[in-house]
Amino acid sequence: MVKVITYGTYDLLHYGHIRLLERAKALGDYLIVGVTADGFDRARGKINVQQSLMERIEAVKATGLADEIVVEEYEGQKIDDIKRYDVDIFTIGSDWKGHFDYLNEFCKVVYLDRTEGVSSSEIRSEKREIKIGLVGELPFLDKFAQECKYVNGVTVGSVFSLDNRLLSLDLKALPTFTDNFSDFLKGVDAIYIFSTPHYHYTQIKQALEAGKHVLCESPIALNVMHWKELKQLAIKRGCILMDALKTAYATAYYRLLLMAKSGIIGDVVSVDSICTSMNNLQLSKAENFPFIWNSINEWGTTAMLPIFQLLGTEYCDKVITTRLQEDNPEMDLFTKISFIYPKGVASLKVGQGVKSEGELIISGTKGYIYVPAPWWKTDYFEIRYENPVNNKRYFYQLEGEGIRYEIVSFVKSIQTGKSFAYIDDNISEAIVKVMSDFSNKLYTLI
Repeated sequence: MVKVITYGTYDLLHYGHIRLLERAKALGDYLIVGVTADGFDRARGKINVQQSLMERIEAVKATGLADEIVVEEYEGQKIDDIKRYDVDIFTIGSDWKGHFDYLNEFCKVVYLDRTEGVSSSEIRSEKREIKIGLVGELPFLDKFAQECKYVNGVTVGSVFSLDNRLLSLDLKALPTFTDNFSDFLKGVDAIYIFSTPHYHYTQIKQALEAGKHVLCESPIALNVMHWKELKQLAIKRGCILMDALKTAYATAYYRLLLMAKSGIIGDVVSVDSICTSMNNLQLSKAENFPFIWNSINEWGTTAMLPIFQLLGTEYCDKVITTRLQEDNPEMDLFTKISFIYPKGVASLKVGQGVKSEGELIISGTKGYIYVPAPWWKTDYFEIRYENPVNNKRYFYQLEGEGIRYEIVSFVKSIQTGKSFAYIDDNISEAIVKVMSDFSNKLYTLI
């Protein structure tokens, strides 16, 4: 019996896929089809896959061409599968010609011509492209615009900035608005906001009332009543309103979150999160720069994320301690927040005038997870135990710091009308509550 194996994503299964599977089947007596897992697709840069792994497996199964289906989950698995299943022929589309020649050592390699004129990428692109407008004053907007280029179905249309001096030349080449937000909204389907939190409520409300979808850097508002109002308005207008927090979408962070919740380190009893930098401190001191980017605005939401995702939002008490800049009482150089839970504790430290090691430590009853600095954009973490022999390290490719996956989730939410956000509403609201307390000066000065 001649065994044949082939691999693919099989997103939005179409005639080209089926034709390729038919030709693969004709090469032998038994066809094994490898369907790539979501995580492996991400590692290979395929980040806009529309269907879940199970949907794609069911679609391949429905063709009746696969005698056996396996899931491809890691680099090097093709060699393992060829040996495990005693495969005679490996086959794949001719657009990969030469790429898998190394497999000739283990079996025969056949490249099949693809069906012209049809592909999953083209099918995804046929959906109406979403034009997104950028709102804000900081250089980060350029990074977001660059990541949009990796995502099918979205383009950057224009920019709204109260002060465009820090915009890149590429962004300045786009239609730029500085004072008429209504006119800016007319030319876009959705907006991404990276302005100071004091502007969020007004900008989001105006966008939602105009029927525009909104992806806003957390916090969405600085007042819980405003947050609830905006959420209700989004529902009423049939719009997507999502927190933008890139760390939530970074592969390594998402995986460590799942592992911690699985009980691999026992019950989580403590989360210690540290985020510091000096960049925006210098920016806020810049001559004529009118926007306050203090430590809590810059880092507070990121530092809170693992705390609320692992220990929940129902804490018993919290204590906020801060040190303000002497010549600018709106600028906190350093802030520490301690949370007390019924069965755990947590602390976060953020600073733009005080530097510290930006690490994340999640302590459990059986072990702990250590994420080195800068943990918020890590591609690596360790699970450590009392006996170091049992320690294990995990590495994941970091694509675009999580931004492009965040954009994919936003676009998919718009296209389906169903939220694919990685940040639940209860966490979004809890973040707003803490930021509101700080804004209302409910802290102890040091």
